[in-house]
Amino acid sequence: MPELVSSLKEIREARGLTQAQLAEVIGVSRKTINTVENGVYVPSTVIALKLAAALDTSVEALFRLAE
Repeated sequence: MPELVSSLKEIREARGLTQAQLAEVIGVSRKTINTVENGVYVPSTVIALKLAAALDTSVEALFRLAE
């Protein structure tokens, strides 16, 4: 199964948000944001969509499959 590559940290930091701030906006814990950024947790579709909306980007910009 291909691995998921996340650009979440880079995009979050470019928007000037901390993990805690982003977590509060989308209604999850800071640990959830941390585990997604570190590839420990693959977010559900709903969380991925909420992240994209909160960061004003697309899900495809946040996540892609490793080649």
